[in-house]
Amino acid sequence: MGTIALEGLEFFSYHGFYDEEQKIGNKYSVDIVVTADFSEAARRDRLSATVNYEDLYRITAAVMKQPARLLEHIAHQIIQEIRTTYSELEAVEVSVSKFNPPIGGVCHRAKITLKE
Repeated sequence: MGTIALEGLEFFSYHGFYDEEQKIGNKYSVDIVVTADFSEAARRDRLSATVNYEDLYRITAAVMKQPARLLEHIAHQIIQEIRTTYSELEAVEVSVSKFNPPIGGVCHRAKITLKE
């Protein structure tokens, strides 16, 4: 088993529980870790035997364009789309962070992580 990770993908999107958040938008960060058997890719040196980073980014960017209320929903949608493309994965872990969340105090980021 091995992992492939994309860290710090950044997007400006229109998510949030409050209507105002969905109107003005905010900056978000996404981290993805996929776990699978990459031994064939390591032996054969073929992209077709592994997970393409571009696919992971494209999937994430498409989900980030769809407004959502909860970070948990965004992470779940990303996981589902990745699993649709790469059904053989052992695990998919996605973290979604919202910069400067509206909590009434100083907070650099609010972050959730789902692993399925």
